[in-house]
Order: sequence, then structure tokens, then C-alpha cells
Amino acid sequence: MDLCDIREIKALLARHGFHFSKSMGQNFLIAGWVPRDIADAAGLDKGCAVLEIGPGIGPLTRQLSLRAGRVAAVELDASLLPILAETLSDCPNTEVIHGDVMKLDLSAIVSAKLSGFTVKACANLPYNITTPVITRLLEAGCFQSVTVMIQREVARRICAAPGDADCGAFSLFCQYHARCELLFEVPPDCFLPAPKVTSAVVRLTPHAAPPVAGEKNAIFAVVKAAFAQRRKTLLNALSAAYGSRFSKEQLRQIILDCGLPETVRGERLSLEQYAQLARRLS
Repeated sequence: MDLCDIREIKALLARHGFHFSKSMGQNFLIAGWVPRDIADAAGLDKGCAVLEIGPGIGPLTRQLSLRAGRVAAVELDASLLPILAETLSDCPNTEVIHGDVMKLDLSAIVSAKLSGFTVKACANLPYNITTPVITRLLEAGCFQSVTVMIQREVARRICAAPGDADCGAFSLFCQYHARCELLFEVPPDCFLPAPKVTSAVVRLTPHAAPPVAGEKNAIFAVVKAAFAQRRKTLLNALSAAYGSRFSKEQLRQIILDCGLPETVRGERLSLEQYAQLARRLS
């Protein structure tokens, strides 16, 4: 069965009485090159195991199973389970786990289902859970890489450099945890139903050690303060967050001591500059 052939997809879904759920952000692939290229980008071999999130009817899952030693796919929609039982019936190295990725213990799944392998994550993520899922995958600390297809706007944000219009708090969070690469784009006509936006595939490769010195929570407290009101200068943003501890003049001096102009805005700063600010504020 060709899981990216629109005629076969429609026949499969009709046979199982399946209906798309807008609330779950379901868009199934109808271009075979996309799951192949995503699986290739994940850099798999038989010594790897993969955690997939949201397999849908299984086109990416099948490609992962061909390359990896083991695949565990987490699917929330119970109505897709009998479909996956059919489409993955000839993939003995693949197991479907019914559950909500936002509630499951990812480290426990890796230990129970994927032990003995180098573990990676790979997924075609629903747009409505992109940020929290990527956050969980990076914070789990058990994946050698995370390769996901997401909304292009979010992909650009993740990979944005300081000073770019797309750079924000989530950019810095991802770049603190991993090397971020935007690999390729996927147009809307590759999906059924077609979304209104273009997608993109990113690969996040976790750092062996934090890229900057300093306490993580302190660094991201400063990041959060800087982006809480994006149009404000860094000085005014820090005054709003730290005004009970420092006078505005003290904060101005801290900014100047870090080699920054007092009129600088938060999106202009690098991770290292945020770490330096956090150390001064501490």
C-alpha cells in the first residue's frame, strides 16, 4: 500500500470510517518524497531507535522502520490505532503507543521501549502542539537528535540569529539546548487536507554541554523579562521585572558594563550576552 497515494489514503480512511479532527491538527502526507527525505535527514541506521510523535496513518513511520533498529510511535487518536495496525502490519520493529505525548514520561518510554539503541526523535508535528512538544523533547535529555516537520514560521523562529526579526525567547531556548538547522520546506499541496501555510523540516542536535556559562533558570528569567514586552528597550523591560531589586540607574549601568548600548532591545542579544547579564544580576 502506498500511504502517500491520495486514492489509497481515501479508500483506507473510508474503510475504517475515519474522519479528520481539526482539534488534533491532522494533515496526512500525499507526497512520497516528504517522509523519505525526513527519515533520511534523521540520519538513522540499525543501531538507532526512534520515538515518533503523531504517526497518523504511518507514512513516516514506515520510512523510519526501514532505516532504524526500532521505532516507538505515540498516537493520541484512538480511531487511528486500527488503521496503523493495518498499515504497519509488516513492520515488526515498530510499536504504536496510545497516549498523549504531553502527559507521557518520555524518558520512561525510551528506557522501556528503546533501550540498547542510540535514540532519536522524528515527527510530523501537529502545528497546535509544536512548541510544547519540542520543549519536552529537548528537556528530556535522552535524544541524540530531534528532526521534525513544523510550520515554516516556527522553524524560522527556532533558527533565527540575534538581530533577526524572527528571534525570540523560544529561539534562544532551542539554541541553548541544541544546534538548530532548517533543512527544507514542504508546500501545502503535499498534505490532505492542505494547510494554509508552508511547512519546514528542522533538525535539532543537542549540545554535549551548555553553550554558555551560568545557571539556566537565571539566564531564562532574563530572557523572559526581555521579551515580555517586545517593543520596550532592554532597560525598560528589566526595570519592569527587576525594579524591586535594582534602581533604573543600576540596571542601566549593568547593561553598559556588559558592553551593550542602553537603548538596545532584547532581540539583539546573543545567548552569551544574556548569560553575562544573568551573572551580573545575580
